Amino acid sequence: MQSPLSFLEGVRHPEAFHGKGKASPFFEGWYLKLVSADLSQRWAVIPGIFKGIDKADSNERQSKDEAFIQVLDGSTGRSWFHSFDISEFKAAADKFEVQIGNNFFSETEVRLDLPQLQGTISITTPFVPWPVTLRSPGIMGWYGLVPFMECFHGIVSFGHQLEGSLKVEGKEQSFSKGKGYIETDWGKGFPSGYIWMQTNHFDFNSETSLIASCAIIPWIGKSFRGFIMGLMHEGKLYSWTTYNGSKELQLRVDDTHVYWTVTGPDGTLDLKAERTRGGLLHAPLHKDMHRRVEETMDSTVEITLTDNSGKQIVSGTGTAAALEIFGELEKLLAYKK
Repeated sequence: MQSPLSFLEGVRHPEAFHGKGKASPFFEGWYLKLVSADLSQRWAVIPGIFKGIDKADSNERQSKDEAFIQVLDGSTGRSWFHSFDISEFKAAADKFEVQIGNNFFSETEVRLDLPQLQGTISITTPFVPWPVTLRSPGIMGWYGLVPFMECFHGIVSFGHQLEGSLKVEGKEQSFSKGKGYIETDWGKGFPSGYIWMQTNHFDFNSETSLIASCAIIPWIGKSFRGFIMGLMHEGKLYSWTTYNGSKELQLRVDDTHVYWTVTGPDGTLDLKAERTRGGLLHAPLHKDMHRRVEETMDSTVEITLTDNSGKQIVSGTGTAAALEIFGELEKLLAYKK
C-alpha cells in the first residue's frame, strides 16, 4: 500500500514514477513527442508500465503485467506496441528518468533501441512544466490531492529543443533544432470518454504551446465532465480548468472538427481543431491494455485568445497537432456546461 508521504511526494513530482507501493490495477505512461525542425518527422514514443487485476472467473483472459513502449509514426499513422518483461522497467520516484530494456528517457536525452527508431536525441533546453505550487499542485489543481481519482495527469514539459538524429527504419533522420513535448498519466485506468489535443508549433510564436483536454471523471458514485486547458505564451501560463472558476461556453464535435470555447480569469480562448485520421494506440483498462485509441499527429488547431476587456492577445494556427477523441462521446458532450 502506498504511504501518504509517498503520495504527496508524487504530487510534488508529476514527472516522476508514482507506482511505488501502489496496488493493482495501476498504470503509468509518459508521452514523448519528437518533431523534426521541418516537421517531416513526427513521432510519439510512450514508455510505461501496466499492472492489471485478474478476474476470479477462470474463463476470463488473465491480465498481463508488463512494461511497454508504444511508437506512433505521425506522418503515416502506423503504430507499434513493444512489450517488455516488467523486470526490465526502472524509474526514479523524484525526477523524470525511465529505463526499459536498452531504452532510456530523462531530462537530458532520449536513447532508443527499437525496430523503428534507434539512436540518441539530446534535450538541449530546460523543461517547461505546468507549475506545481502549494496553492495549485500541477495541472489537476486540488483534484491532484484526491487519492481515489481514477486517472492523474501531469505536464512534464510544454516544449524543449532537440538535437541529434535517429535511424528511422534504418535511415538517418535529423531532429536537430526540432521540438519536443512530454506529459504523463498514471492511475487505475483511462477515462471512459475524453477529448485531448496538443501542439507547440504555432505560426506566430515558436515558444507557444497548447494542451487541452476534457474527460468523464468518476466522482463519489457519480461523474462529471472535467476540463483543462493551458496555453503557455511568452513565458506566461494562461489556464482554464474545472477548478479555477473557468466555464465552457461551447464544446461541439462534428465529423471534421472540434469547436471549443472557454472563459475564465485569464480571458476567453476559442479553438477549432481539425479531425484527421491517425494511428491506433493501446490504452489501459483495469484488466489489460486494449488497442482502442486513435491518435492523429497531423491536425491543425486555430486559436484566438482575448482578455476580459475584449482585447485580442493572440490569434493563429498550430500545426503538427496531436488529437484524440475517444469513447463515450455522446455522454461526454451531454453534461451541462
